[in-house]
Amino acid sequence: MNQVQKITNQQKRKMAVRKKLHGTAQRPRLSVFRSNRYIYLQLINDDTGESLFGATDAAKEETFKGTKTEKSAKVAKELAKEMKKKKIKQIVFDRGPYKYHGRVKMVAETLRKEGIEF
Repeated sequence: MNQVQKITNQQKRKMAVRKKLHGTAQRPRLSVFRSNRYIYLQLINDDTGESLFGATDAAKEETFKGTKTEKSAKVAKELAKEMKKKKIKQIVFDRGPYKYHGRVKMVAETLRKEGIEF
C-alpha cells in the first residue's frame, strides 16, 4: 500500500505565509508559535538558517501571572528588551498558521509600542 503524506489545512496556511517571508541578519524573521498553554517567539536569520534568540513564558510560569493574552504581552516586552541589546530595530513578522487575532495580535502591538518596526 502506498503511503501518502497528508498535508493538513494548518500546514497549508503556514506554507502560504512562509513563502512570502524571508529574514536576514539586519531584519530577522520573528516566528510565533502558540500552544494551548504557552507562546514561543523566535528570531530567525533565514540566510544562514540559524535562530538568533527567542522568548517564551513556558519556564517562567511563576513570574508571569494573568491571562494568556497578558502573558503574551510580557513575553513580547522581554523579547523587545533583548532585541534592543542586540540593536535589532526591524523584523519580518511571521504569524505562521495563526490568524492575526488574540495573542498573536497582542505580540505584534506590544512590539510596535516598544519601537520595533515591521
